[in-house]
Amino acid sequence: MRTVAARPENDQQVLDAEQIGRLLDELADKIVQQYGEAPEPCLIGIQRRGDQLAARVQERLASRMSPLPPLGRLDITLYRDDFDSLSQDPIVGDTDIPFELDGRTVILIDDVLFTGRTIRAALGQILDLGRPARVVLAVLIDRGGRELPIAADLVGRTLDIEPADEVQVLLAGSDGVDAVILRRAEP
Repeated sequence: MRTVAARPENDQQVLDAEQIGRLLDELADKIVQQYGEAPEPCLIGIQRRGDQLAARVQERLASRMSPLPPLGRLDITLYRDDFDSLSQDPIVGDTDIPFELDGRTVILIDDVLFTGRTIRAALGQILDLGRPARVVLAVLIDRGGRELPIAADLVGRTLDIEPADEVQVLLAGSDGVDAVILRRAEP
């Protein structure tokens, strides 16, 4: 059994592994109900956590949808509006979309929706790669605080928190544990 290091007093675990699993099941059910008959649905996860969540959603869809929507992943680093302010050696990952986007219903998956800037970058990259019939946004956590007019179509959990608070999604694949942590800003 893996132990998690003690968290500072202002950290609060909002979701544990079981709760995250239930939210992913609910998102998979909603995808089937709302987009199961859509033209050629596909899943695209935004790296570093959205791609892991997209893979988990695809696993859940295996028993719910046929054919199974294909899975891709985006690295939006080069599409960020703050790219110039990143470190001199930004880490750029691979974008892997092994299918055509034209005419498809793209279900874009990310971990946390905050300002909307990550989603704007992802949309820019998707449109550079093809012309989908529709793009649907699914997020595990919507924490509010938009700077751009972007809204999720499917939301696992909405948190009503202060702009300075932080939400961290931890996933077993990269962090060794599944949890959502809320770090309250110092008063």
